[in-house]
Amino acid sequence: MSFSRQVKDELLKQISPARHCRIAEIAAIISFCGRYRYSGNYGSYITVGTENLTVAAKYFILLEKTFKVKAEVMVRRNHNNTYYQVAVIDNDMVKYILQAVKLDEHNIVSGLVVQNTCCKRAFIRGAFMAAGSITDPAKSYHFEIAAEDEKKAERLKDILNAFNIGCRYTMRKKNYVVYIKEGAQIADILSVMEAHVALMSFENIRIYKEMRNSVNRKVNCEAANISKTTGAAHRQIQDIMYIRDNMNFENLPEHLQEVARMRTMYADVSLKELGEMLHPPLGKSGVNHRLRKLSEIADNLRRQKEEKNDIKNNQCKH
Repeated sequence: MSFSRQVKDELLKQISPARHCRIAEIAAIISFCGRYRYSGNYGSYITVGTENLTVAAKYFILLEKTFKVKAEVMVRRNHNNTYYQVAVIDNDMVKYILQAVKLDEHNIVSGLVVQNTCCKRAFIRGAFMAAGSITDPAKSYHFEIAAEDEKKAERLKDILNAFNIGCRYTMRKKNYVVYIKEGAQIADILSVMEAHVALMSFENIRIYKEMRNSVNRKVNCEAANISKTTGAAHRQIQDIMYIRDNMNFENLPEHLQEVARMRTMYADVSLKELGEMLHPPLGKSGVNHRLRKLSEIADNLRRQKEEKNDIKNNQCKH
């Protein structure tokens, strides 16, 4: 079962005891996956169509509890898809419901329906049930609700912003998609919709991923430090070996002789550890300073050798 399905199955059981909140959720479902017409006579209807049985069931229950109406449910099967349509066709009941949900000519909810914080929660819940999805957090973080037009997307964005949830919307095919990609923000919206079980599951996965990423970062950092230390030690030992082969160690100051011997004996230790082995012990910067002096001596010897070779080659030419 997908994570979206788990969230919607949980929200199916989330029926607000407050009538005004149920109206806000009904308004969202009609707005995001419904159609309606009121003729004042025969031919009036409100229909909600969906491929998700959970959405159809939630809308049916909300209508029954809020308006005491049993809507008609039609099921159509086409190839591998099943399509559910929940319809109210009684003229008086259509008028009653439309007056309650207060959708304008663009199918956008009135501010009167979502003026309370609890009603905003219910509206977001209904919008997600009707046209939303959420990616399995073990794979990635992505929450979205699709709207038919930009005005509806902007209205939804304003309602989400009331809970300090930063979201954006973009056009995809014929729809405007309001989306969230940050894990913390998706956790917030699950809390807003009161999907508490899904929220716990989401947070457990998020914490595990963050711990794993933290461990990976530390391991990579350690590996990089070890590689850096090993590379530096290898260059230092090459310089020391060059000095040994081209100059008598006895000509070096005693403190440089000591650090040279210790570095060749302990090639894999850090500068700090190397300093602790010296007599007397020396700090990291002091050890680094002595090794730099050895490197300078080795470079000078190499330069002198190159100059001698150049002179020798020139003499041979003449």
